[in-house]
Amino acid sequence: MKKKLEELNLTDNFLFGSMVEREGTGEEFVRTLLEVIFGRKFGDIRIVPQKVYSGTDTDLHGVRLDVYVETDSDEGEDGLAKASVYDVEPEQNDSKAAVKGLPMRTRFYRAKIDAASLGSGEDYRCLKRVTVVMIVTFDPFGKDRMVYTIRNMCQEEPELTYEDGARTLFLYTKGKRGRTRKNLRELLHYMEDTTEENAVNPTLKKIHKTVEQVRHDKEVSLGYMKIFEREEMLREEGRDAEKANTERERLRADAAEQKADAAEQKADAAEQKADAAEQRVKEAEAENAALMHKLQELSQEIANLRRQMGLA
Repeated sequence: MKKKLEELNLTDNFLFGSMVEREGTGEEFVRTLLEVIFGRKFGDIRIVPQKVYSGTDTDLHGVRLDVYVETDSDEGEDGLAKASVYDVEPEQNDSKAAVKGLPMRTRFYRAKIDAASLGSGEDYRCLKRVTVVMIVTFDPFGKDRMVYTIRNMCQEEPELTYEDGARTLFLYTKGKRGRTRKNLRELLHYMEDTTEENAVNPTLKKIHKTVEQVRHDKEVSLGYMKIFEREEMLREEGRDAEKANTERERLRADAAEQKADAAEQKADAAEQKADAAEQRVKEAEAENAALMHKLQELSQEIANLRRQMGLA
């Protein structure tokens, strides 16, 4: 059942996107998320809500990122400032296929970002660092951790430094294992259940104030209604398509049944024809046998007459 706008949580894409896109507070909201998630301050950031990377051809997959963030002031492991990209994605789809596909999905996201971030002729060392952050309401790996940090490594030498600038963070809102900062636990809990009662610190209270403004914004409400109407239309079209498919399948089944009946009738007719032919053959054989018997009797009579007449 469709939730009311007032019931949406920050893990719902619509409310999350509306918060990011909100003029005047969107950048502050994203900055707060990043600072709580990574436990440090962020300098200048550039935000692109709903950034779209189209497929390079009509038959190739594109992608839409919920929050694309660029910064030139991140400090790398070498102590030098380095450009970075952060993609933040709330996700509630816990279907088996969706969960299993998360690693490939985040890999694809990074690949799309990488492909667009290096100019022709630029050295590969200029490639931006990319961190994909998935905020999930289900445990993606079944280890009950709140934070799963994924990075590339050398399997044979786990301690070997292999820095390619790629990171993925899976933040499980209900995770219990691992040492996590209190403000991060409170943020993730609040995002999954976005109520005033869960805004338990000054940062969350400030966010919640904006959430309430967004929830009661007429334009946001209208946009949500349009999305709901479109989803209803798509569902109705889906139901109509399903009905049409069902009808087509029924007609195909009827046609197949009629064809089978016709084939069966044809087979029955052929069998009857064969039985009739077999019966005629039997009758002909019986008539031939009777004639042969009659000829034998006539031959015997002729032989008897010839003997009587002394002709034998």
